Amino acid sequence: MSSTPPSPHPARRPARPRRLPLAGVLRPGRPSDIWFKPACSVVVANAIPNLTLLALGRLDLVMYTMAGSFCALYAHHLPYAARARALAWVVAGMTAGVAVALVTASLTGSAAVLVAVGAVLAAAQKTLCDATRIGPPGHLIFTFISSATLFAPQTLGQVPGHLALTLAGGAVAWLVGMAPALLRPHGPERRATARALRAAAAYADAAEVAGGTESGAAAERARAAAAGAVHAAWQSLLATGTWSAGARSVEARRALARLVVRAEEALAHPAAADPAALRSWAAGLRGTGAVPHPADVRPGERDELLGLAAELAGPRMPLWRRLTPGSPLLPIALRTAVGCALAGYGSLALGIGRPYWALVTAASLYQANVTLTWNRGVQRVVGNLVGVLAFAAIAPFAHLGHAELIVSCLALAFGAEALISRNYWLGSVCVTPMALLVTEFARFQQPGELILDRVVDTLVGAVLGVAAAVLVTNRRAADQIEQAVEAVERAREAAEADLAAVSARRRLTAALVDLRAAADAAAGEWWQRALPEQRVIAAERAGHRTLAATVRLQSGGGGRGTRPRDEVADAWEGAPA
Repeated sequence: MSSTPPSPHPARRPARPRRLPLAGVLRPGRPSDIWFKPACSVVVANAIPNLTLLALGRLDLVMYTMAGSFCALYAHHLPYAARARALAWVVAGMTAGVAVALVTASLTGSAAVLVAVGAVLAAAQKTLCDATRIGPPGHLIFTFISSATLFAPQTLGQVPGHLALTLAGGAVAWLVGMAPALLRPHGPERRATARALRAAAAYADAAEVAGGTESGAAAERARAAAAGAVHAAWQSLLATGTWSAGARSVEARRALARLVVRAEEALAHPAAADPAALRSWAAGLRGTGAVPHPADVRPGERDELLGLAAELAGPRMPLWRRLTPGSPLLPIALRTAVGCALAGYGSLALGIGRPYWALVTAASLYQANVTLTWNRGVQRVVGNLVGVLAFAAIAPFAHLGHAELIVSCLALAFGAEALISRNYWLGSVCVTPMALLVTEFARFQQPGELILDRVVDTLVGAVLGVAAAVLVTNRRAADQIEQAVEAVERAREAAEADLAAVSARRRLTAALVDLRAAADAAAGEWWQRALPEQRVIAAERAGHRTLAATVRLQSGGGGRGTRPRDEVADAWEGAPA
């Protein structure tokens, strides 16, 4: 079967700078649909050890238990079987970072050495969090905790006890993160499936507005979002591991898989989709009731479930393969190390007593490209400046006593998670006073001194952090697009060669999602050669047509065994143009 031929590789043109935007950077968006889960979890996970230490009169140890307690922010998007493993690794990673920081702090008092270690730790934490795709809040909490403990007075004899407190806080966080499984054991999978259904319905609406085709910017964006949501739903079902844990559990997951199949069909054939039915099924996934069952039973549905079972038994990509010398993560890691080091040393040069604040500010900026990093820098500065004003207002109440200090920190932690998904700067308004109050568990300090240090460190960290992102160029971004296009073409050929291999179709969906992510990342780089935009568009459209054709054939009861390419070409007649 023939497809749109890829355009030749573009000639390499001299690098050119791209404009860094200001419009819309501070505009609030829609909150995450599960914002209350990390918000409530972090409050409970911190309250238990904090109140225990308050009763024991040892609030000076809060920093070490808090390191473990903040692990409760992670993995809320994962099914509980996968969440148990992920949270265990998060606690282990947090403890390892704290261990390196504590041992370093006990062996040297040189601020220059501490900044260097902090920069290397921040880069390693950024790389590992991106490679494992652990999700929000990413490396930031790890870097905040390890950088703070680097500058805490320490002796080698104290290290084991402090690490034990971190592990204890992590154990509490693990239990808090897993507790909802008792009430809603399939909650994460249900939410992922509902997102896929809603995204497919939105694409069907956008395609209808565009005249039933995939043309138009709104339809293109909706299609990319729907493809990502469908892929995430399959990944959620796959992340549950074996399906042999009880008949009711197996049936619930099969029912969810059938709904994801419906979302995938709507993505392939938006003109034939029923957006109202898709949204109705999504609404039915709220709570703990029975999973909705579509009235019609698709002929190829059994093949879908068998394909899912085969993928569950298949091998997983090892982590080291994402960290090879050509990995797109490495330029971002280098930016993080250089930017954090510059920020820390810049703070030291100005005589600020807490250079780790500048280091953490720089570490918080680094996103997939320079444009997003710039956006985060603006958001960080605005949020921190408003946050220090909030600290000035809260400090009189927090200084009334240790109980008031704990209540203030817990309220700010909840507020940060409630707001940060709307826009990073809104969350920073709560994070900043909370970070300042954490320094006062050992002793109350003068608010004016803390505010001045925080403002200066924020500006130093943001300016030098963004400068490092601009200077440390990522010339591999365009190469990553080329590799992603080739991966889509290989996955498309495999899907066309064997229409019964539903796993091949899902690999094509994953390749298309990765291609869109690579294209978006490269588009926001500062110095960059001309990007192969036409190749990307052609590869995406050909890939989505192949998905549409294979779904159409399988939905009609065909697709068993290998089909000649001309049959796939015939199916294109009904696929989006």
